[in-house]
Amino acid sequence: MKAVKSCGVMVFRREPEMQFLLLRLPRWVDLPKGHIEAGETELECALRELREETGIEEIDLVDGFRFPAIYYPKYNRNGGETVEKTVVYFLGFVEGDPPITLTEHVGYEWAKWPPGSLGFAALDELIAAVKAHFEADAGNT
Repeated sequence: MKAVKSCGVMVFRREPEMQFLLLRLPRWVDLPKGHIEAGETELECALRELREETGIEEIDLVDGFRFPAIYYPKYNRNGGETVEKTVVYFLGFVEGDPPITLTEHVGYEWAKWPPGSLGFAALDELIAAVKAHFEADAGNT
């Protein structure tokens, strides 16, 4: 089975309330992410994809947060064959209300935190990991 790797960033803002950025496609929502290129680190890929898909260049990354999600989609790029896809997510905060410039999506929204299920297991697992991270961080302050 072919392995595919992507990297992305779950982007938060604190004002006007705790929210995170969701990108809209015709049939689902997603986070800024994309395929890793030869010679890129995971973080370089995630930041490049964030810039390319949203225009966001300034982000304060959360030290130590790295969440890999693995799932098995049918991949059109492989003639519809099932692949093992790994997406590595990082976590970061932006200040204020940065302008969003979309290049691959039909829309976006700042969703209230914490959300319910997003209807996709890999994103729901990421949300659970971020909640646990925030709770652990709150316990350390």
